[in-house]
Amino acid sequence: KKSESAKKIHPGHTSFGMSVFNLSNAIMGSGILGLSFAMANTGIILFVILLLGVAILSLYSVHLLLMTAKEGGSLIYEKLGERAFGWPGKMAAFGSITLQNIGAMSSYLFIVKYELPEVIRAFLRLEENSGEWYMNGNYAVVLVSIGIILPLSLLKNLGYLGYTSGFSLSCMVFFLGVVRFLFIYCECLIAALHAICDPGAQNRSRRKMQTVSNLSILAMLVMYLLSALFGYLTFYDHVEAELLHTFTKVYKFDTMLLLVRLAVLTAVTLTVPIVLFPIRSSVITLCFAGKEFSWIRHFLIAAAILAFNNLLVIFVPTIRDIFGFIGSSAATMLIFILPAAFYLRLVKSLPFRSPQKISVSIDSILFYSTLFYSIIQCWVDYFQIVVF
Repeated sequence: KKSESAKKIHPGHTSFGMSVFNLSNAIMGSGILGLSFAMANTGIILFVILLLGVAILSLYSVHLLLMTAKEGGSLIYEKLGERAFGWPGKMAAFGSITLQNIGAMSSYLFIVKYELPEVIRAFLRLEENSGEWYMNGNYAVVLVSIGIILPLSLLKNLGYLGYTSGFSLSCMVFFLGVVRFLFIYCECLIAALHAICDPGAQNRSRRKMQTVSNLSILAMLVMYLLSALFGYLTFYDHVEAELLHTFTKVYKFDTMLLLVRLAVLTAVTLTVPIVLFPIRSSVITLCFAGKEFSWIRHFLIAAAILAFNNLLVIFVPTIRDIFGFIGSSAATMLIFILPAAFYLRLVKSLPFRSPQKISVSIDSILFYSTLFYSIIQCWVDYFQIVVF
């Protein structure tokens, strides 16, 4: 049985460094722009506690998933679901991956839709949108998707995207550096004026994959914390839901902030192929398992996923809120609930009454409770907005 499992776990093609870049880029997301607003609403201490809590729980879930992969004999999420609960488990994994990543893709493409025309307008020094085709966000999404995202999505291995992920992270580090600079600048002004993780990793092992996860989550934890802190301390209660909007209200045509907006646009654009890969892999695992690699299939699935997201972003303006809700629910399933369920089902080396499995069972109940509470709360808030 072990030899059979070993045959199914093929050596990967991605180096350790590229794996860290890819996972960090996938973790980063567009949510970094809203962290200052979250800190303004929760306070610094509670925000830090919540951020550390999510990071620790994420690392714990990765540990459970890697333990399960070792005993389950597969590094493919859907395969673990199938071995744990049969077809329903496979579909639960497929659905969670697809919904979470489509939600992420839609949020990135929305940033392109609304920010790229503004960047062009700022470059042209226009006070208002002139109505030209290149100032239309819908055209911007389509052109960026065809010209940048689709070609990158056609690469055969995720490892090749490690270079673009590294560049994307550099753009966000630049964004963080400018936020920090503006905080220091504002503080000096105030004082003066007295006013103011991849299954494609090379030579992969459970220990190496855990190390990749640890480094990626730690790096993003530091970046999230610094971004939220400096953004909040710069504007305090005046910070908006998206940090870039807050800056652009104060510095309308500032060259540095224009470069920051361009850097953020570049970062989110280069992240889209990273989240497209898992959706395509899930579709192939579900519908074309056991078949030889086909470039035509590889291209058509990527094009279909991207076209579907483009249609949603262009024709369904409220889809951002809908997928924000669905994506966060699917993310909870994907990151916390399913790894715990697979662990309890597939890890046979420990009895069910062992301390490890009892703690995982308690955690699962807490995760389910949190998920259902969040769903109910989101629906209540949504209907209140619609009705009133």
